[in-house]
Amino acid sequence: MGDARRYFDLSTPFAMKRGGQLHQARLAYETWGELSPAKDNALMMFTGLSPSAHAASSPDDPSPGWWEDMLGPGKYIDTQRWFVICVNTLGSCKGSTGADSTDPATGQPYRLEFPDLTLEDAANAAYELVRGLGIGQLACLLGNSMGGMTALAYLALHPGSVRSHISISTAPQAQPFAIAIRSLQREAIRLDPQWNNGHYSEDSYPEAGMSIARKLGVITYRSAMEWVGRFARIRLDSEQREEEPFAAEFQIESYLIGHARRFVRNFDPNSYLYLSRASDWFDIGEYGQGGVADALARIRLDSALVIGVETDILFPLSQQQEIADGLRNGGAAVEFVALDSPQGHDAFLVDIARFGAAIAQFLAQR
Repeated sequence: MGDARRYFDLSTPFAMKRGGQLHQARLAYETWGELSPAKDNALMMFTGLSPSAHAASSPDDPSPGWWEDMLGPGKYIDTQRWFVICVNTLGSCKGSTGADSTDPATGQPYRLEFPDLTLEDAANAAYELVRGLGIGQLACLLGNSMGGMTALAYLALHPGSVRSHISISTAPQAQPFAIAIRSLQREAIRLDPQWNNGHYSEDSYPEAGMSIARKLGVITYRSAMEWVGRFARIRLDSEQREEEPFAAEFQIESYLIGHARRFVRNFDPNSYLYLSRASDWFDIGEYGQGGVADALARIRLDSALVIGVETDILFPLSQQQEIADGLRNGGAAVEFVALDSPQGHDAFLVDIARFGAAIAQFLAQR
């Protein structure tokens, strides 16, 4: 299998919002399509907390990406028309510099010596990448979940750098429920003795903490309605059950165990902690005199598409409405789409046909 991943070297030192700086840091990214001679067809995507930059297959890497059915030649985001860039967030462990990267000053992994990370840092790093690719203005900036917050930071910090915006299931600031869940996820990791203040290894790894964190996440990424439809109260067959006391008895428990198992060793625990906290810290209201509404109204865009899901408990529809109203007050032509997908927050990864239709229609008018 080939590798489509590219690397961009950030400026040294790269200054962080809350103090500290990075040296010899880099961003991992992938691209699809061709940049037009006028360099006016670039669409950049910010991802949620855990994905890599591999959003879709390409000749260099034919393996399916996390948004495989959404972008490609002739798909909803048509790479025959758009030059698509997907960035792996600064602070992640999927190629960009993060807590698991080597600190050039010590030759050891940063671990908890990595500077405090904010989504503004992630936005500024991506802005350097766009400039490095010779693109003066993005035709469109797309962000979903945590990536949607990073996109709002990008728009607030770099006025005039984007023409249109697609905001998907995100938030202008972290709400108490989302903070509470992420706080519990971080606590599960920190209370695992194997975490050892960030000094774990392959042999001594916070498996239990990461597993609980992932299960908590999966529970909030979907909706209660979907759980009822998929699992009801179906019990596991006797041969599927462990013999130990209080072991998993229901199919929903088994499903969560499987989900956690696939995730646990594929994401660095310290990176997870840093990105999770960065999500909690984010508040677009810091960029306006009158809080969130004023900050959003200061963002200058030609047009925006805001999509939310009625069953999303993590980033509720009311927050999508708030983003749409705020951007509209800033003068953008805003389309607000509320979907009744049963899959909750994760619907944008699953209900591709409906999300894709809204996105394709919006992009067709650009």
